[in-house]
Amino acid sequence: MFENLCTLPLSSELFAQALHPTEPILAVGLSGGHVEAFRLPVIASTSSDDDDADTSVLSTGTSTIDTEWRTRRHKGSCRTLAYSGDGEVLYSAGTDGLLKAANSSTGQVVSKILIPFDPSGKLDPPTLIHALTPQTLLLATDSAALHLFDLRAPSTLSTKPSQTHRPHDDYISSLTPLPPTETSTSGFSKQWVTTGGTTLAVTDLRRGVLVKSEDQEEELLSSVFVGGLPSRPGRSKGQKVLVGSSNGVLTLWERGVWDDQDERIIVDGGRGGGESLDALVLMPEGVGDGGKNVVVGVGDGTIRIVKMGPNKVTAELRHDEVEGVVGLGFDVEGRLISGGGSIIKVWQEKMSLGEDSGEDDSDDDEPGAKKRAMDGSDSDSDADSSEEEEKGRKSRKKRRKANRNKNVGSGIIGLKGLE
Repeated sequence: MFENLCTLPLSSELFAQALHPTEPILAVGLSGGHVEAFRLPVIASTSSDDDDADTSVLSTGTSTIDTEWRTRRHKGSCRTLAYSGDGEVLYSAGTDGLLKAANSSTGQVVSKILIPFDPSGKLDPPTLIHALTPQTLLLATDSAALHLFDLRAPSTLSTKPSQTHRPHDDYISSLTPLPPTETSTSGFSKQWVTTGGTTLAVTDLRRGVLVKSEDQEEELLSSVFVGGLPSRPGRSKGQKVLVGSSNGVLTLWERGVWDDQDERIIVDGGRGGGESLDALVLMPEGVGDGGKNVVVGVGDGTIRIVKMGPNKVTAELRHDEVEGVVGLGFDVEGRLISGGGSIIKVWQEKMSLGEDSGEDDSDDDEPGAKKRAMDGSDSDSDADSSEEEEKGRKSRKKRRKANRNKNVGSGIIGLKGLE
């Protein structure tokens, strides 16, 4: 179904990735504190401009990736990233206890907020951020706090969250917005599903935590909403949230019935339980066979395609031989982007018959760097990156409860010198 176009080596372990909503741009957050934005290679040459003539993977067998900008954004690991709905702002949060908003085109920080301390008065590292609406930003932390920030308030270090909820006893591992109802006047999500520890919860923007599931007796790590499934009068509206667990099982939850799961799909079996399912993404319309397919990032370095309806794995890809897949997404060109360990891989659907288809926060910016396939190394030589990477790696392993080793995989094209 997909073929690997290229492999992008990173300067340290990947902790977070985010895809621009309207442009083929990928942002990554690394264990060394760096945040980088890359413009992904074009699929085929459509321009007569000589500068673009060598950027087609399919026509020339090589690719050029533009580094839009690169910066040491956090004085610890960068735990999480998220674009605003219009793509103009890139939010990042790190173990230095700061949430920063940057111009996504230049990487320049425009505002920053101090993440509230945990109940003991210590730094509370973030686990994820999500721009729910143009006015509301969600931020979850290691202490299981879920902060809501009003983006209309002045963006200073003293800004306090407008609300704070604690839907789980353990850190929040995933957050999935529920699409607005037909009666919505704003068109924006007002409710979202979170997973944390062994429970699932639903929180409302105005009413707070609405419901919390029973203990599932397995760690819940990832989630994604899938609509447009066959409806069953009195039983199903055709809308489900899929949740990835630590033992290789994908559970299905009917929207509105949140006390317990109603179906299970074994994605990775095995004695004593399968590998963790750390990332989920719904295949967009126009990609794949036209049905509902969910892409699953697995702790053993594979990517599994699960077809809804038959509810079974129909394809498998290999991201890495050792490192697990912690990030998945589709860019605006319909390409699958997988991340894990210290590499990013870009996958394109195989051609077939159906195809027609300015502040002092160590931000040492390096804008506009263009990196070509098979170039030599261009080391950044950060003195404290290795130490921060090791700290970040240990922290991440503790949170995700997965044992992984350091290794760099390979794809069709190795893109070197992209530190």
